[in-house]
Amino acid sequence: MPRRATKGWLELGLRSARSGMQQQDKIWSRYSNDKIDIAGALARVIRALSRELPLTRPLTALSIGSSDEPQFRILESAFRGGLYLLDIDAGALRNVEERSARQRTAHVKTICGNYCELFANGATTRAFRARALKRRRVRLITLHHSLYYSPRAAWPALFANLYRHILASSGAAAIHAVLMSSHSDDRSTTTWLYNHFAGRFFGASNDQDLRGFKDELRSDRHVTGAQVLHRASRVEFDVDDFERFMSVVWMILLHPSVHRFTEEQQREVTEYVYRQMWSRCVPLVQMQDHMAIYRGVARGQV
Repeated sequence: MPRRATKGWLELGLRSARSGMQQQDKIWSRYSNDKIDIAGALARVIRALSRELPLTRPLTALSIGSSDEPQFRILESAFRGGLYLLDIDAGALRNVEERSARQRTAHVKTICGNYCELFANGATTRAFRARALKRRRVRLITLHHSLYYSPRAAWPALFANLYRHILASSGAAAIHAVLMSSHSDDRSTTTWLYNHFAGRFFGASNDQDLRGFKDELRSDRHVTGAQVLHRASRVEFDVDDFERFMSVVWMILLHPSVHRFTEEQQREVTEYVYRQMWSRCVPLVQMQDHMAIYRGVARGQV
């Protein structure tokens, strides 16, 4: 059933374009099943690792770019041997540090830095392990929606360096990555909205195809012997407040952090979303790719 008309919807759409990304992300997290989807896949990866490792062995993990996200609670409880949180957002890390001090989780360590620079080559990656991890290797590395900040051309080196120099070299270990799918013909998806509007107004093209990268990794000599798996999932976002709904659309369109839409362009985007989605009660859909890379695991899952 269509929603009742929203008074002043155009002004609400324009106002939401000025909201901050942190606020937008909180709205997305609260009114979508994205974090539940990620947590479910993460639990399957941890289950596969646990099946291969002694119950008495403390597990270690490195989380890249998602330090205070809800899945932190799963990582904190499962990886008592050491959980390292790497993020460029000092504010998010302070939140974790305050929580860790309050809840006495001394095994949680925060690291502030740009992972694109830290893992750019073998030398910088080994230096990171020596300094930040005290020469330790980890059983799990997570990249949950953090690959957006790494150019597609840098992915082969990034994953090779993580696999060769950070991931445990013996026994079971895994890398779990999650990213929005790069192609979709469904006009209610985040992928279609980005490709259509960012492509039309700014000539942007989304080449961050995690599903396609899976096939490339399978033939990469740097990860020889690894088991590389992929699974697609569907996430839905909806909220009975047009301003909040539009704020997430602007986050997806990377306005204004990457693409600065003019007021005329903002009006066109707002009108499309209102008429084609909001007024018809069509949720915003995100098709996302999960990829798991396993070492030393007979039967992995994702």
